[in-house]
Amino acid sequence: MTRRPLLLAAVALTLAGCGARRDLRPAEGEALPPPPYGATATPTPGDLLTPTTQQRPTRSDELLRESTERQDDPFDIPPRN
Repeated sequence: MTRRPLLLAAVALTLAGCGARRDLRPAEGEALPPPPYGATATPTPGDLLTPTTQQRPTRSDELLRESTERQDDPFDIPPRN
């Protein structure tokens, strides 16, 4: 009885991995969505799939070079009893 679920899972994984890989295009007879507000041209599928620097920021290697004394925080008050 345990072979049947394993076989079913293996077949499902095999079928899930056999998709065709090619460039993304709109369906036949369909057009790309309209360009975003303020854009001068309609972005291509490749442009839409490329992450911007805001979506994937670069690493900052700025190191703390010298320590500074913390300033007094006027809002750091003890809780009421």
